[in-house]
Order: sequence, then structure tokens, then C-alpha cells
Amino acid sequence: MAEKLTALDPARHLNSEQAIACFMEDAFESNDPACVAQALGVAARARGMTEIARQTGPSREQLCRSFSKEGNPTLRSTLAVMQALGIRMSAKRAI
Repeated sequence: MAEKLTALDPARHLNSEQAIACFMEDAFESNDPACVAQALGVAARARGMTEIARQTGPSREQLCRSFSKEGNPTLRSTLAVMQALGIRMSAKRAI
């Protein structure tokens, strides 16, 4: 009997502010811009992409494209989505 596997959607597990913050912290630690952008997209989906779009200005479709695996969001849209999610970026000296 063949097993049926389904894709894991991490957005389903981001059900609190703390979960989103930890998820984004891990993404930033990767130092991979594509990983960070995709993680922001996942967090925005968890919160509700339509609501994030309403708060930030760009359409839902634009946000989905920008924050996909192949997307390349601007710093302006990245900061807007982060603000809508209630998270912020900070800088510290690399050791």
C-alpha cells in the first residue's frame, strides 16, 4: 500500500506572535535574502495575506509574488510587511 504524503505548510504552525518572531529570527540567521523573503511571505500568509496587503498598500497578488521563493521584494515592502506583522529588524556587530 502506497503512503500518501502531503506538503507541510509552515504557515499553519505560526499561530502566535512568538511563533512568528522565532520563525523570522531563524530566517534572518540564515543570512540568505531569499530565505528571509520567503519566510516573510509565510508569516504574512499565517496572519492573512489580504489583511497584510490592506495594511501595507500593494495588492495581495503583488505581495505573494514579492515574498515567494523566486521573489525579490524591495526594502520598503519588506519593512512594511514586518511592521504589519509586529516585528522589526535590528543591527548588531558581527563577531
